[in-house]
Amino acid sequence: MAEYRKPVIGLSSGDINGIGPELIIKTLSDARVLDIFTPVVFLSAKVINFYRKSIPEVNFNFHNLKDLSHLNPKMVNVVNCWEEDVNITPGQLTEAGGRYAIRSLNAAVKALQEQGIDGLVTAPIHKNNVQTPEFPYTGHTPYLKACFQASDCLMFMTAPNLRVGLVTEHVPVKDVAQYITREAISSKIQIMHDSLRRDFGIDKPRIAVLGLNPHAGDEGLIGKEEETIIKPTIKDLKHHNLMVFGPYSADAFFARGQYEKFDAVLAMYHDQGLIPFKSLAIGEGVNFTAGLRGIRTSPDHGTAFDIAGKNKADSSSLRAALFACVDIIRARREYADNHRNPLKKISAQVVGNAEDERGAEE
Repeated sequence: MAEYRKPVIGLSSGDINGIGPELIIKTLSDARVLDIFTPVVFLSAKVINFYRKSIPEVNFNFHNLKDLSHLNPKMVNVVNCWEEDVNITPGQLTEAGGRYAIRSLNAAVKALQEQGIDGLVTAPIHKNNVQTPEFPYTGHTPYLKACFQASDCLMFMTAPNLRVGLVTEHVPVKDVAQYITREAISSKIQIMHDSLRRDFGIDKPRIAVLGLNPHAGDEGLIGKEEETIIKPTIKDLKHHNLMVFGPYSADAFFARGQYEKFDAVLAMYHDQGLIPFKSLAIGEGVNFTAGLRGIRTSPDHGTAFDIAGKNKADSSSLRAALFACVDIIRARREYADNHRNPLKKISAQVVGNAEDERGAEE
């Protein structure tokens, strides 16, 4: 077994006018988390202090620092990503809210790339007000894919009772079908399969695939994608010893509880997967970006401007995202340890057995 080391988890702030800072303060005010991981918040002490005043019932203290060279493992660490005063307007969609959200995110991802932190939890951003020539992404997932130069990655929603991955993410419904290809489905399933083994400790994962059309196409009567694309891809993956099944009609699949028979489900588009996921994993859902060298999770909700700054935000999903990040770090360490030089271990065992047998004969 790999020696256990308390992981260092970074947190980006999300939109500073959304509920991200409030969730971070509420979650990390429980001192017991410091026994599990060392938190590093990439934000600004001024923003932390602003929101701390609106949550009088929590006792939140932190260690202020400019870089990661002086982490305090017994406190919440706040890396100041900026020193200037920022106009904080909870609940308002502003240019500053998006700009400083990306400044926090860039600093956190840089730390993840340089292995200054072991994992990253991202608070929600608003996709519209972060759009700039420097950040032309539709969300965290494509941004992280670019940062880690990954050929592909998977938006993987996880909860104790359900895991759902997506072939397409933030794509208009009218455009979804053109992205449903054999190559795309095969890539997402392979990433899902590898992640279930490496990140969740499931040796032989069972994966269900949903159809694109109502009733999974009704054998070609309601759309051809199941017959021409999805079924042939599943058949090919089975020939490569992956346990992949489907395509299933999405409505009946979730309504009848069929998802309980599988380790994960691949949905074709955003709402097909996320509506049932968020309905079945209330408060416990986590968004995990599978297929990256770095580990990133996030809560499964948005900026919630309507309740920002009102001390109404529920921190359950952020807490789940933090614990999921820790679990995946541990799982990867254990997987790496178990698969390190397997031939060398086998050879040593064979030699040991041979020596034991020779000793017995003598």
